[in-house]
Amino acid sequence: MTRVLLTVLYDDGCPLCRTFSGWLSRQPVLVPIDLVPAGSWAARKRFPDLDHERTLVEVTVVSDSGEVWEGAHAWVMCLWATTAHRSLAESLARPSRLPMARGAAHLAAGIRSAMSGLPRRDRTTTCTDACCRTTS
Repeated sequence: MTRVLLTVLYDDGCPLCRTFSGWLSRQPVLVPIDLVPAGSWAARKRFPDLDHERTLVEVTVVSDSGEVWEGAHAWVMCLWATTAHRSLAESLARPSRLPMARGAAHLAAGIRSAMSGLPRRDRTTTCTDACCRTTS
């Protein structure tokens, strides 16, 4: 049986994204996860054909076979990889329940927007959404 690897591209300049990636890194997993800052040199080298500006706006998951998930589908894949949350992910992946995952993704995006005034840890990343802007 071939082992799958999932790469999660997250905005390292966003406090919410860093919190989520930290949480995800502490979860026991059924599928190995590699957390890579979106838009980074490592991400661009590993996935040269990906729209890296978009990965700074939407959480993105890429499998080692090249499948790409964004937004709600990416959140579901992150949960699916974990030991404790796989059954929740399988439930949310159903067409009738995917709107709940989409709602959670939109809620996270709203929180990112609300946190827009917080200082970014890394100001070298360019992001197109409000979460990455800081006030002077």
